[in-house]
Amino acid sequence: MATDFAAAAQALLEARRSRRWLTHLPEGARPQNAGEVVEIQLLVAAERGPIAGWKVGAASPEAEPSGVPLHQADLRFDASPFPAAGFNITGIEAEIGYTLGADLPPREAPYLREEVLAAIATLNPTIEIVDTRFERLAISDPLSHAADQVNHGALVVGPAVAAWQEIDPPKLPVKLTFNGEVAVEHVGGNSAGEPIRLIQWLANKGAKRFGGLKKGMVITTGSCTGNILVEAGTAVRAEFAGVGVVETEISK
Repeated sequence: MATDFAAAAQALLEARRSRRWLTHLPEGARPQNAGEVVEIQLLVAAERGPIAGWKVGAASPEAEPSGVPLHQADLRFDASPFPAAGFNITGIEAEIGYTLGADLPPREAPYLREEVLAAIATLNPTIEIVDTRFERLAISDPLSHAADQVNHGALVVGPAVAAWQEIDPPKLPVKLTFNGEVAVEHVGGNSAGEPIRLIQWLANKGAKRFGGLKKGMVITTGSCTGNILVEAGTAVRAEFAGVGVVETEISK
């Protein structure tokens, strides 16, 4: 029996509206492969408004990437606080993001790495707030969680770095603090390794069904710190040495 993509999308959208969190997607509506995940993501994205960025990552430097569009309503470019009541959970990840300075529209010929590099305008330190429309993380099958915007809540975008090609993210020291206390401090930390291949994959595959990549979009490229759950009243600061600082707060 064919998977009911519309039922899956409506269940996820209704959970957002009602805050009645899911244990599973409805019977017959659970994606069976990555292609079906995309079909559900497309329906959810059509309801959630303009796409302003992307989240992309991979389990290892050799693994196939996966991604999901991020919406204008979920991106923030300042340190203003997020009320904890706006989320189901509040996980925190420090990540490296990139802002595009040119379009990479869908096309038949694959984009070369050099073309992707030329389309990137800046590097930006970011903080992703991890959330879920399920009762908790990992309560259901991985494909269902992937259909749920790969556990995305919001993205805080830090200052732009124009000289980004001089920066090697796998060798970049990162420090994540909560209320002034260091939670993570190490070098690198992203399981995907170097991030440009992830953006190249988006341009050539991941973003094609969504209209491609466009100038001004912010692409965040995977956690450098792991996901750490925090409580209301937590001030968050992520510092990438020699790059910049991005801050936010999960307020009560």
